[in-house]
Amino acid sequence: MVSPTLGDLRPDRPGRVREVAVVVPRELLVNWGPKEMERVPELVDRDTFRRLFETFEHTAWRLETRRGYASDRQDPDYQAFLATGSSTWDPSEPWFINIRRQTDAGKQVGRVRIADNPPTTEQLFLLDYARHNAAVGEDIRYLWRENADRAGLPAEDFWIFDSRLVALLHFDDDDNLLNIELITEPAEVVRYSIVRDAAMHHAVSYDQFDAQVATTE
Repeated sequence: MVSPTLGDLRPDRPGRVREVAVVVPRELLVNWGPKEMERVPELVDRDTFRRLFETFEHTAWRLETRRGYASDRQDPDYQAFLATGSSTWDPSEPWFINIRRQTDAGKQVGRVRIADNPPTTEQLFLLDYARHNAAVGEDIRYLWRENADRAGLPAEDFWIFDSRLVALLHFDDDDNLLNIELITEPAEVVRYSIVRDAAMHHAVSYDQFDAQVATTE
């Protein structure tokens, strides 16, 4: 059987059923059409990842789902928290300087952290540390894990930049960051954007959550 041409589909030809040919842009097929079952991840190095926090245009947002992070346990601020119950911080660190620069420029930086009940020591450290993040303009919010599960949030850690690029963070069983995967496929970015919106809807501010934790101790 020979496939019809655009000419064959002309509705004014006698004996032809009225049909309309639709020309689909190649870009639409590439971005939204069916994909191969095996997707090759695009991995980037730490420097490329760090530059995203300097070049994003309007929003940078993270979902944190792990019970702890190896990088936190190696931080002197964490050791101070273990010793005194209060975390220290250095506002002259490059991270804080850059985030202050971005938020002063009107950009939005935020996170939702998932916490267990009761929270792990690492989660309590981050809850205490949230006031330092907030001091440079970050919007830090929290959600109990059972509520996150009820809302259908995935157990994934990721940053999403400008609602168009996702940096998916992969960890090993000891909470070490293994690699960073960039995702730009629009359908996948939309999926992560839906997760972000649901997390923001259900989460509360870090100080409200701190008060909730205090009543459960």
